[in-house]
Amino acid sequence: MKGGPYKLRWRAKELSLALIVLVCTTILIWTWDRSPTLTSTLSSKNQLQLPPDIKTVPVDSKTHVKEDISTLTRSEAINNKGEHLAEKTHSTDIFKSSSDFETVPIQKKEEAIKHKHSSKREKTGVSESGSSSTQIEETNNVILGGKFSEQEEKRMDHQACDYTKGKWVIDDRRPLYSGLGCKQWLAPMWACRMMQRQDFAFENIRWQPKDCELEEFEGSKFLERMQNRTLAFVGDSLGRQQFQSLMCMITAGKETPDVLDVGPEFGLVIPPGGKRPNGWAYRFPSTNITVLYYWSSTLCDLEPLNPEDPQTEYAMHLDRPPAFLRDFLHRIDVLVLNSGHHWNRGKLRANKWIMYVGGEPNTNRKIADMGSAKNFTIHSTIKWLNSQLSKHTHLKAFYRSLSPRHFVNGDWNTGGSCNNTTPMSIGKEVLQDESSDLGAASAVRGTGIKLLDITALSQVRDEGHISRFSITATPGVQDCLHWCLPGVPDTWNEILFALI
Repeated sequence: MKGGPYKLRWRAKELSLALIVLVCTTILIWTWDRSPTLTSTLSSKNQLQLPPDIKTVPVDSKTHVKEDISTLTRSEAINNKGEHLAEKTHSTDIFKSSSDFETVPIQKKEEAIKHKHSSKREKTGVSESGSSSTQIEETNNVILGGKFSEQEEKRMDHQACDYTKGKWVIDDRRPLYSGLGCKQWLAPMWACRMMQRQDFAFENIRWQPKDCELEEFEGSKFLERMQNRTLAFVGDSLGRQQFQSLMCMITAGKETPDVLDVGPEFGLVIPPGGKRPNGWAYRFPSTNITVLYYWSSTLCDLEPLNPEDPQTEYAMHLDRPPAFLRDFLHRIDVLVLNSGHHWNRGKLRANKWIMYVGGEPNTNRKIADMGSAKNFTIHSTIKWLNSQLSKHTHLKAFYRSLSPRHFVNGDWNTGGSCNNTTPMSIGKEVLQDESSDLGAASAVRGTGIKLLDITALSQVRDEGHISRFSITATPGVQDCLHWCLPGVPDTWNEILFALI
């Protein structure tokens, strides 16, 4: 046939070309299967769909970033006031995080996915970073579809929660302990059940955060979570109230004879000529957890000018942390500091305290003002504590904001009163963005110290004070500073429990 050989040769070329295409396709498919990099370059609509039993990561930028924006690291946050104000003029480019003091730019979808299950940010804007291996493992769990345990999911939800916003609600399951039964830990002067007060509706109130649930406190869970650890309250009498509240909450107000008094281990003994020690420390043998309180109303170092003289004056070193913290910080795992109500001239004169800075009597008039002295001291102590965090990586440190007073028509010594006994009569909801204690918020900003912000939520609980029912007060003098227990400080501890 004419042209037969040429046609046969052409068919051979076509067959060879087909074989080459088949080989190339096979190599491409094999390479695709072995290399996930090629897959990531394809659009999402062309990617293979995962089976329904494998966990996928949402990539909707609006909902995903809004839900998880608080997980971004400190280096990606804006912490200064000027940039905070800029948020208002760039609302389309910036979402507000759960912190009151920082804003974060919207990240690309890939970056948001990487941060899906990183540790949540808290009120002060301090992220909790675990070990690098843990972070890598969590990231792999998300990308590869691994599932988190229910406990882990709850932990991340609690850390993301903004506990400062919410409302007080009636809860018949409250109180968490009996004011009559917790005699082992509760001072009679704060147990309103042992006074003449007749209305105890204030005990049946629970704090409900706005967009999340506050973890239910259980003594057994607390002991398990804090196993082999030490929790320390260092502060004034309101810190002591929080300490006694927690002891009652852990034991449910029941007699607990096996708890050990380990105060001497921390130097908490009655000094010569004294009436009581500067604090208390107790250990629960079942889980080896220690809970202690140390009295330091101003959070600065106090040094007798003449140790031999019982009537000596004291150097009040505004730029030094309490000696107790310097001596025992290495033994503390969770630290809660507070100060505030002792910063007045009357207290300083009564205690014979003289302000010192740099080892000498203070001559700076700006610092001599009581408000300035307080802020100077708190900032100094927080700065020192922050410098210690790298040495004590196990330590979680909190600064508790100011507990509000509710004196009306005068102060404690000028006829001031707080006669209201009706819960939530002055309000029950708190939705403000910034802390009511601006000094505390300023002191911890930019540090590794977290703010335990209880001021605003306590402000609407004026009925919870000891008021005129105190069994130790001078006639006509009301206590509108300290709280009845059980009461508002229990909520401070519930929030603390959720954060640790």
